[in-house]
Amino acid sequence: MIPAEVQQPLLADTPLPPAGLRIAVVGAGSSGLLLALILQHQGHRVSLFERSPQLRTEGCGILLVKSGVEAIAAAAIPGLLNDLLAGGHPVQRFVFRNLRGDLIEASPAEREAGDLPSLLIHRRAILDALWRHLDPACFHGDHALVDWCQNDEGVHARFSEGREWTGDLLVGADGIFSQVAPLLCPERRLRYLGDRVWRGVVADGSFCRDGDFFVYARGRGIYANFFDLGSDAEGRELTHWGFFQEEELPEDRDRRRQLLDEGVPADALAKLPADAAAIIAATPPQCVVANWSFDIDPLRALAGGRVALIGDAAHAMSSSQARGMTAGLEDAVALAARLAPGAATSLGQALQAYEQERLPVVHRYQERSRQVSHRTGRKRPPGSRPSGGGST
Repeated sequence: MIPAEVQQPLLADTPLPPAGLRIAVVGAGSSGLLLALILQHQGHRVSLFERSPQLRTEGCGILLVKSGVEAIAAAAIPGLLNDLLAGGHPVQRFVFRNLRGDLIEASPAEREAGDLPSLLIHRRAILDALWRHLDPACFHGDHALVDWCQNDEGVHARFSEGREWTGDLLVGADGIFSQVAPLLCPERRLRYLGDRVWRGVVADGSFCRDGDFFVYARGRGIYANFFDLGSDAEGRELTHWGFFQEEELPEDRDRRRQLLDEGVPADALAKLPADAAAIIAATPPQCVVANWSFDIDPLRALAGGRVALIGDAAHAMSSSQARGMTAGLEDAVALAARLAPGAATSLGQALQAYEQERLPVVHRYQERSRQVSHRTGRKRPPGSRPSGGGST
């Protein structure tokens, strides 16, 4: 049973201890890893909890926009930025086509002299770079959060298999299907965006190369993108692709899981030009991930008492602006800055400052993301609705 004080989060006015805080970060994705890494360097006692037994590096390609790369630079971890830049390569050109393959527009990626680039990079390369700089002793795999509670003395978290943790601050970095966020923000609900989505990585160096990012404009119920991921460790040229099909979200969750196990339907794939469809068709099933597209409405708070949210737990949004991972990295840097020695006189002051800084920023990101999604043609299927559950 969740204690009553969770429903009305407390303001933690206890002075920050000189020896550092006991901090639990739940979720070892990019934002959780970056936050744990910075907090370690600041001298805090960090525990990083992940529901999977090991660090999960599966996934596909990412367009990490310039501000996301700048967030990594702002973390000021020696060698981290160089490792990130070595793991990807700058986007050079955006190419927009219709579903017949006709060119709509092609434009070079804008970059001022001396600016950091936007990167085309595999998610695994980002996590590997962060992991290399983290003290792995803080990592606790196979820890699925069950619930948490807090009071004036601290915050307590319960995990699977009867495992427990008690400390000063709990941070939810556990993604769109967060287990931390609902207790802090009971109004939080997933909202279906209207697409079943597949993403994959395939060995190909001829279709999309030299830092190109291809977009096939939404039409006839589908949307697709492709981009160059450079070479892997064996020297194979790789291409990332994403395919979005508009459809109604099944009521039955078992049916949702079943559909995610299927590949892209042949009739949907046939709506793409043959060369683009061939790239998707050539991808081994084990190199494809699938999900239903969700976002959340803007939350009223990102912190309460001794608990804070970062990343998709706080502001999951559509991929239309490529801001999801970037926003989480920015959150991690901002929260860590507020918790740095001498930055605040109390935990309550630090979390309040974090929320005041980030809340308007992420609200703008979320609003812009929805606007662009709707303008580019995404229509909610009949009967789409808020959903309290996920795809698994």
